[in-house]
Parts: sequence; structure tokens; C-alpha cells
Amino acid sequence: MATLEEMITKAVIATLKKNEQADDDVVKIGVSARHVHLNRKDLDALFGEGYELTKKKTLMGGQFAAEECVTIVSPNLRSIENVRILGPLRKDSQIEISRTDTFKLKNSPPVRPSGEIKGSAPMALVGPKGSIYLNEGCIIANRHIHLPPALADKYGIKDNDLVDVEVQTGKPTLFYDVQVRVHESFTPEMHIDTDDANACALKTGDVVKILTK
Repeated sequence: MATLEEMITKAVIATLKKNEQADDDVVKIGVSARHVHLNRKDLDALFGEGYELTKKKTLMGGQFAAEECVTIVSPNLRSIENVRILGPLRKDSQIEISRTDTFKLKNSPPVRPSGEIKGSAPMALVGPKGSIYLNEGCIIANRHIHLPPALADKYGIKDNDLVDVEVQTGKPTLFYDVQVRVHESFTPEMHIDTDDANACALKTGDVVKILTK
């Protein structure tokens, strides 16, 4: 017959295993505020030829938040100041804002995956050394999840698949058709903008659950 100590030990081990299994089913949230990605030409125009971004905070997948910020200006001459730049430099410049931002800017960018800017909304950028006007490049980023290959395999999903995601907060929510991005440099994280975060009481570091189809 098991002793009390053995029974307690067995119960603790069972609880730890249950928690580990539960952790496998959740993904952390990363809330993305409005930000800008720049190419080499546009960085030179805004900050001076040969300028290099100053790293403020390391992000996932080799990205970083820079110390530098710019002002974004819509064709209606409505502006938002201190919009942070994310590095490293890209092939094409891109501005990501929220739906709430569009009310101030009086523009209507499409909801798109990052990098798909063809036919998106125009926007001007103003920096300390100059300004530029982009005929396209402003989007509202779609909801998406970053996964490493091993975890994606466990879920049985692959790059660019769509999944549903359950939010269990004080405002329970179900997000449909969330794009999955898979790369070996990723850690498990779902990116949403500030509008989605506020709507369902989420903050960076909270967890959500992937519902595989």
C-alpha cells in the first residue's frame, strides 16, 4: 500500500504533466502597435544617406524595434507622430496601422498579410532629414501566428494554413481564419493589432489556443 508521501508525489507529478500538455496547446500573444518598415532608399531620404538604425529592442525572427520614429501623413494631410521603425531594412517600405488609426488619418488601407502591399493605400512619411510619398504600402496587418516547424508539425499545419483561435479572457472570443507562418527562427506567438487586443481584453504575454480544423 502506497504511503502518504508516495501518493502526494504521484499527484504532483500528474499535475505537472497535465500542465505541460496544456502548455502545448497555447500560444502567446504579441500586440503590435502601428509601425513602419523601410527600404534602404527611403531610410536615406528620411534620415540621411548611409544612415543606420539604432536597435532598441530585439524581436522575434531577427527583427528589432529601432530607436528611430517617423511621422506618417495621409493624403488628407492627417498625421500621427512618433511611429516606430522596425528593422532590419526590407525590399519594400510598408506602414502598418490599426482600423482606429484610419479614423484619424481619414484613409482606408486594406487588411493584408505583411509584405503584400500591391494596390494598398498611399501614405507620406516625414523624418528629420526629409520626406517621402508612397503610392502604396499602407496596410492593416492580418491576424497571424508564428510557429517553429516542430510545433507546426505537431498541430498538423503548414506555412500559410488558416486556423481558428480561441481567446479565454473576460471577453471570450473566437478568431477565424488566422494565417499561420512557419519558420525555424520563430517562437510560438500570435500577432494582433491594438484594436483586436482591446476588443477581447488581451495583452502581450497572454495566451490563446489554436483550434485545428
